[in-house]
Amino acid sequence: MRILPEQTSLIICDIQEKLCNAMYETEKMQKRAAQMACGCRLLGIPIFTSQQYTKGLGLTVAAVREASGSDSYFEKSTFSCMRNEAMADAVRKAGRHNVIIIGTETHVCVLQTAIDLKEEGFQPILAADAVASRYPDDKEMGLRRAMQEGVLVTTSEAMLFELLQDSKAPQFKEISKLVKDRP
Repeated sequence: MRILPEQTSLIICDIQEKLCNAMYETEKMQKRAAQMACGCRLLGIPIFTSQQYTKGLGLTVAAVREASGSDSYFEKSTFSCMRNEAMADAVRKAGRHNVIIIGTETHVCVLQTAIDLKEEGFQPILAADAVASRYPDDKEMGLRRAMQEGVLVTTSEAMLFELLQDSKAPQFKEISKLVKDRP
């Protein structure tokens, strides 16, 4: 299965200020998440952002908000983004079969969102370098469980170039610049 831009949307799941402070390798995850959000924006891919208990956990980190090109978000209390009716409706209305998920925590909100998407007939895709958990073993087990559930797992760079499809694409230079600066 190819990941094509016209069939794909992006969920940015709870990459919030206070949550990120507690994540393992948070700087790497935030950088990859910003790259993924920027790349998707450049390719015209719909982007949906969730925030869990914004009052206590803060806004989506500035770099990811700026990269996505939007300050709008869906406030949620559920762990799965798809259990928030407004967000689920927006994802459904976008009509894109593939849904990339980036964010926190891999083994909780990201995983439950992926499982619910799969159950609804979507193909969830995780960017393994753009998700995080507080502890490395939780992230690893979250990725393993996702794969057992039929979720595709790859890296943000691999996904961006697959979405791009051709070095002659008008966004090629911008996407190439995005992925060159790896920590």
